Amino acid sequence: MKWGIFCLFERFNGDTRDAIENQLKLIELADAMHFDEIWLGEHHFNDFSICPSPSLLLAYIAARTKHARLGVAGFLAPFYDAIRLAEEVAMLDILSHGRMNLGFAKGAFAPDSKHFNVTKEQLRPRMRECADAVTQLLHVKGRPVGYEGAYMNFAEVDIEPKPLQEKIPTYIATFASDETIMYAAQKGFGLMLSQGVDLEECVRVSDLYESFAGIKPEIVLLRTFYVAECHASACVNARPMIDHFAKSMRAASAFNKSPYFNRRHYEKLIAERNTFFDGEKFFECGIIGDNKACIKKIKTIQKALCNVTIALKPLGADLFENVDLLRKFNETVRPYCEVTKEVV
Repeated sequence: MKWGIFCLFERFNGDTRDAIENQLKLIELADAMHFDEIWLGEHHFNDFSICPSPSLLLAYIAARTKHARLGVAGFLAPFYDAIRLAEEVAMLDILSHGRMNLGFAKGAFAPDSKHFNVTKEQLRPRMRECADAVTQLLHVKGRPVGYEGAYMNFAEVDIEPKPLQEKIPTYIATFASDETIMYAAQKGFGLMLSQGVDLEECVRVSDLYESFAGIKPEIVLLRTFYVAECHASACVNARPMIDHFAKSMRAASAFNKSPYFNRRHYEKLIAERNTFFDGEKFFECGIIGDNKACIKKIKTIQKALCNVTIALKPLGADLFENVDLLRKFNETVRPYCEVTKEVV
């Protein structure tokens, strides 16, 4: 099992600079603690989760870290030019000395679809075409690449620079969609599973992937996290943070900043996001409680899944609380989640 953190650059209080800098400091701490992976989200038109340009953030993070692998969970592929994205990923791999992971997501926020002029029906096929084109541009060696799809077309493209890694580990974000899982299995991509996908569903997804690919998938499992000496206290502190996050994401999806926009055209997208951002599911699936409860939850995941990275999303309201949560995890939870250790 590997460990990661999931970063959304959330602004609970203060200004944008503080929110971004505080998240960067937490990332540096996770790297110093030798977390295996750091994953960023990508959100647009969002005044709570401020990460519209993950490539810029990763370039800066690459200079401030040394150990952890870096990735986006995931690039909102329907809104990118595949050639430009491939060039950015290759450059990021060089800047990070070969530490890049590559993640793709289809996105489903109604304002994104509106402002980037992509319909709901186009999101999944555009994501697939972008993922196919980008991975070919990055990994085909010795000749120019061409691609012909319904939305993306180019010929004789040979990007420079080339990435350092022979093959960059690649993942598809999904909320356990069978269609996406089968696509990932066909391509040999790993899976990034949402904070609200429960363990039973994770096992089903892993088995479905194996039935198509013949092997178990590499999984990045996003999980909310809060540990405290008192189990009840951890739950009390974690719940409002999850609720605030879910409400903020729902507001961003429902044109909170565009009250006069005609929402009817986007009702299905908004309903989908409301289901996706289910605070109760985030809480139930989260690693939340005293240290023994958190260890038990992690060991249950260990027994059920292989090839998994647990990417923790600390539920502190400020930098100091999140630093405390990471330190408690590193000292009171992580050491007892190795196969050779027992809970005391």
